[in-house]
Amino acid sequence: RAVAMSVSHSSRLNKLVREQYMRLPQDGLVQVTYVWIDGSGEGVRCKSRTLNKEPKSIEDVPEWNFDGSSTAQAEGSNSDMFLVPVRMFRDPFCLDPNKLVLCEVLKYNRKPAETNLRHTCKKVMDLVKDSHPWFGMEQEYTLLGINGHPYGWPDNGFPGPQGPYYCGVGADKVYGRDIVESHYKACLYAGVKICGTNAEVMPSQWEFQVGPCEGIEMGDHLWMARFILHRVCEDFGVVATLDPKPMTGNWNGAGCHTNYSTEEMRREGGLKHIEAAIEKLSKRHDYHICVYDPRGGRDNSRRLTGHHETSNIFEFSAGVANRGASIRIPRQVGQDGCGYFEDRRPAANCDPYAVTEAIMRTTVLNETGVETKDYADH
Repeated sequence: RAVAMSVSHSSRLNKLVREQYMRLPQDGLVQVTYVWIDGSGEGVRCKSRTLNKEPKSIEDVPEWNFDGSSTAQAEGSNSDMFLVPVRMFRDPFCLDPNKLVLCEVLKYNRKPAETNLRHTCKKVMDLVKDSHPWFGMEQEYTLLGINGHPYGWPDNGFPGPQGPYYCGVGADKVYGRDIVESHYKACLYAGVKICGTNAEVMPSQWEFQVGPCEGIEMGDHLWMARFILHRVCEDFGVVATLDPKPMTGNWNGAGCHTNYSTEEMRREGGLKHIEAAIEKLSKRHDYHICVYDPRGGRDNSRRLTGHHETSNIFEFSAGVANRGASIRIPRQVGQDGCGYFEDRRPAANCDPYAVTEAIMRTTVLNETGVETKDYADH
């Protein structure tokens, strides 16, 4: 009974009945689900429409609109916002030929909404495209029951201390693997560049990795992977939270470690370019902390304590194979003399557009200080 009480009512509906309808033919019509980031900068929203034929490219998907006053993105007196399609995926929930479409949000005057951080990220990625930046992001998240308590934890009390849960196997070690494996398959079907998954250090905490992705593709694929995660969790009746510190006390927080390289870092002798980039990052720590969570560093201050495999939020550090540093150079990269490095500071609820843009501004465009340059006129 305790387990049943921790899942949503909707998840207990008879899914076999739903299957009866999902098998009905569509007679050439296509259902397209538009997905966008809402006014919180963290939440995703969606709505669907019918197209007369299957779109073959993003250009075949028309712009649409929505009520921004209901997503904290506009006032009721002028609430229409534009949805501009930017990347298309297969729909793992309604299946082919149906589509999921990620959209940018523009205001009534065609200017980007405040939480549309893709707009400037795309400009920066276009500027630095010759350096061929690759990213891989490690998205940690925690499964919660519908009651807000970590899924599978005792109703009154706590599981045993951390230790046996990371990459664990067994009913007493991991909770919710069905969700994780369903999410993985759904992402593969959709065309999201998911490349792995594992159970994390805190019980009911998991991670999936997306990449390698080049430039703006990183943010697009991670946001769609997040949407698919929330949608899969809806079917199972639980909640996935990206809170960077969902449980206070002696429990690991949740990050979104960001692996990064340029073409010259990946070539022979690239280690010197990695070290040069880290030197630039060391002089701009405060700027990066401000953009690595949606609240200017306040969320990360709960997580980056110098404990539980994190660095201290007030200090920049770097080291080979050091998971307590701001920047980790993998041991293999140190041995090979080329490759990539990992920025361990971004919070689980970061906007990947903001993170990847900031890294490019500092390491390739050589920006310094806390101000950013506007490249719109160049």
